[in-house]
Amino acid sequence: MTTLFKASEHAIAAARSAREAIRQGFDKPTAGLAAGMTQANMIALPCDWAFDFLLYAQRNPKSCPVLDVCEAGSWQTVLAEGADLRTDIPRYRVWRNGKLETEITDATEIYRDHPDLVTFLIGCSFTFETSMMEAGIDVRHISDNTNVPMYKTNRLCRPAGRLQG
Repeated sequence: MTTLFKASEHAIAAARSAREAIRQGFDKPTAGLAAGMTQANMIALPCDWAFDFLLYAQRNPKSCPVLDVCEAGSWQTVLAEGADLRTDIPRYRVWRNGKLETEITDATEIYRDHPDLVTFLIGCSFTFETSMMEAGIDVRHISDNTNVPMYKTNRLCRPAGRLQG
């Protein structure tokens, strides 16, 4: 894989440290962690939904920019050497039949019970926080120690297969 950006050893160590803190119980938003590194949101779907989601993301790259797609059953990504996608994210929201069922801090059991999961990593706005702060822009959710602002929109995405909205 060719990249245009080579992370510093300090940034790589900060990312590893953040993942270790998460494995040890850190369960807050990751804004401000691992400065200068790419952050991602994770979506894991049964194999029979994976193509629909991949097509949806391809048709809607502004709202779902795909950074990586892992093989079915895999919990590793080329984006973070040594990362375990089952344990290295502070909270996992588990949805079943279109409804939020629970939030957990370890998805190992889910991957064990559903070996056909295809994991997608999509872009996250936390990635460009460092650049904004270095440019002198106050990133309020970091300076105020709050969660990042999120907005609902009335702009529809292009549908794909069973996915729309």
